[in-house]
Amino acid sequence: MKKELLTEDREELISELQKRFAENTIRHEGLEWDKVSTKLEAAPNKVWSLSEMERTGGEPDVVGFDKATGEYIFFDCSPESPKGRRSLCYDRAAWESRKEHKPATSAQDMAAAMGVKILTEAEYQELQKLGNFDLKTSSWLETPADIRDLGGAIFGDLRFGRVFIYHNGAESYYAARAFRSSLRV
Repeated sequence: MKKELLTEDREELISELQKRFAENTIRHEGLEWDKVSTKLEAAPNKVWSLSEMERTGGEPDVVGFDKATGEYIFFDCSPESPKGRRSLCYDRAAWESRKEHKPATSAQDMAAAMGVKILTEAEYQELQKLGNFDLKTSSWLETPADIRDLGGAIFGDLRFGRVFIYHNGAESYYAARAFRSSLRV
């Protein structure tokens, strides 16, 4: 299935992204919107993924440029974890392990359906240098295999002026925990 937006929807999203880019220059010092826009125009499937980030409350914005790959990096920059992605367990295995009260899906499954990746611990630390995120909520993070193999998953938040990384059973889910995503364009 080809994942593209209608012209009107694409134009509306790109306009919103441009506005956010202009209002939050600290997140992407030295980068130019015209170059980002050119990349977006050439990647309709990535624009669709950005629309999914936006639709679920992520407020995506450019946070960097990878000189090695020539890609712009977008992260969810909503003040709190995206509302449209909360109450999810970590992955499919965790979802399947629940005997009752299963959430709608898992963070990993939803990220895959959106065409995005869940932020890593290092990316989450970088995001927190750009502002104060998750003061009241928390966000699942890409979990290292050795932790996941033991049944756990990691998440982060910002409390008391510090970034905290915690662990939980991967099958757990909470109304105040979602996941933040990244996308390279």
